[in-house]
Amino acid sequence: MPHPVLGVPSDSHGNTATITQDPPQALPELCAQVHQRLEAFLRAEPATERLRQVQEQSRLSLKVLEEALERYGLDELSLSYNGGKDCLVLLILYLSALHSHATKPPTTQPPTNDPSHPPPPRLPQALQSVYIISPHPFHEVDDFVNTSLTTYHLDLARYAKPMKEAFSAYLSDYASVKAIFVGTRRTDPHGAALKSFDPTDRGWPPFMRIHPVIDWHYAEIWAFIRELGIPYCGLYDMGYTSLGGTTDTHPNPALKGDPGGGGVVEDGGYRPAYELEEDGEERLGRDW
Repeated sequence: MPHPVLGVPSDSHGNTATITQDPPQALPELCAQVHQRLEAFLRAEPATERLRQVQEQSRLSLKVLEEALERYGLDELSLSYNGGKDCLVLLILYLSALHSHATKPPTTQPPTNDPSHPPPPRLPQALQSVYIISPHPFHEVDDFVNTSLTTYHLDLARYAKPMKEAFSAYLSDYASVKAIFVGTRRTDPHGAALKSFDPTDRGWPPFMRIHPVIDWHYAEIWAFIRELGIPYCGLYDMGYTSLGGTTDTHPNPALKGDPGGGGVVEDGGYRPAYELEEDGEERLGRDW
């Protein structure tokens, strides 16, 4: 019987065609399972130098997440989620960090009913999150986001507006939110100068942007996803490497044909996104 991948049934080859689960786990159980799987990966002797780098990146990201959970209450935190590879890695790391935070023993034994020593935070039924929808969304992306809701227990607010207006509306609707986790990496547009904790720029709705995966490289993102067996949006298997909308996103030309450029893949199409190596080639399929 194939074992589940992060709580998701897999086929006889370990592949995960869907991320649905019946019945779904409760959030605390999901966080515990993800944490156990991630800790096993971090303890393992890496088979390659890239996996060693992914282990180190994961540890650094977990420190950022832990700091965020110390600074803010769960009702003050949200996650920007659009079903893409970067925010997917961020989500998995967040789930693990939530388990650590919720089960952390107190440094001292608190007196009974002492309000100055509150008990560890209880995890909510669902995680606050926001999805800013592209003007021309891929149905594959929307389908993946929809199935993510059940598997990962996301309380997802959707806004089909420009980004600045969407965040403004979100903060108006969810007044408790003070900080939002964002899956931006340093090689993304406007990402070069960002820090792990960055207030929004002047003229934007005020909140703290938190970037736990800011220093990850493209190939490291995919190494994490594949090593942990995390289901992802099917467009990535069709050669898409950066997902926007249907009018500005195409399969990456760097993935056309075989790795040596001397032929084409069997179906005349594109190799999967995880075969791309260079950060600088990630957005060759995007119109800017």
